Amino acid sequence: MRTILIEPTENPKVIKFVADYNLIPGSLELDRDSDISEIPLAQELFNYPFVERIFITANFVAVAKQDTVEWEHVAESLKNVIEDELLANPRIYLQKKKEMIEIYAEMTPNPNAMKFVSSKMLMDGFVEVKSKNEAEGVPLAQAIFTEFDFAKEVFISDNFVAVTRDNSVEWHQVMMAVRGYIAEYLQSGGVISNIESQKHENPVEKIINRDYTEDEQKISDILNEYVAPAVENDGGKISLLEYDAANKTAKMLLQGACSGCPSSTATLKGGIENILKQFVPDLVEHVEAVNG
Repeated sequence: MRTILIEPTENPKVIKFVADYNLIPGSLELDRDSDISEIPLAQELFNYPFVERIFITANFVAVAKQDTVEWEHVAESLKNVIEDELLANPRIYLQKKKEMIEIYAEMTPNPNAMKFVSSKMLMDGFVEVKSKNEAEGVPLAQAIFTEFDFAKEVFISDNFVAVTRDNSVEWHQVMMAVRGYIAEYLQSGGVISNIESQKHENPVEKIINRDYTEDEQKISDILNEYVAPAVENDGGKISLLEYDAANKTAKMLLQGACSGCPSSTATLKGGIENILKQFVPDLVEHVEAVNG
């Protein structure tokens, strides 16, 4: 309960209710025609028909009354109202409930990358920050790089933030700290990005979606049927980026969690390359990875 003292003034129609802290910066002078929709204290005080005006500044609330009542009969009631209202809204104005943002961590196939998924959308599209030096214009990424020395890359998309670590730590050592930091940053209304997000269709995807040659289409069809479903289950995406017929080499674009994953090379050599050699041996002898 807030401590409120009643103090008379030189004007017998006005009395002061003094708090033990500063209520607001500046001052407010209110009458019954004022907009008090965001000031619950004033709403409650004006419920008393004898209250004419309210003045709030520094650490006190001054109330002006009509001549129909005496302060000795009503001052304590007003004091109780002010104490209750300051307990609910210490800074006079209505305290709006903060939107609770839940964050949970999600592993990716890349052991160096961890996704921190938000219960609310963060942006429409994505922003990719490859290093601390490239973080200008993306305050959330700047904050993560500043707080955590092990952070190498930050990728923000839709409802998640993906952080890539270096080899100085393991995720089980720092996951909770990163999760809590991101949650607190978003909860406090921190700015995510001041630069325009990229749409999910980027120039590389336009290359992928070009009209394939007959040979490229054969390779792409095999990828879509035998490889892509398994890769997508791991949170990644694989597409034919380029085909070098002279060297029988297919270059694959790895995106999502597969990008930069140490196991991607082994996957290509051990699985995808063998599949393509089996189905189109006259077209493919080698497979190379390009991280998106």
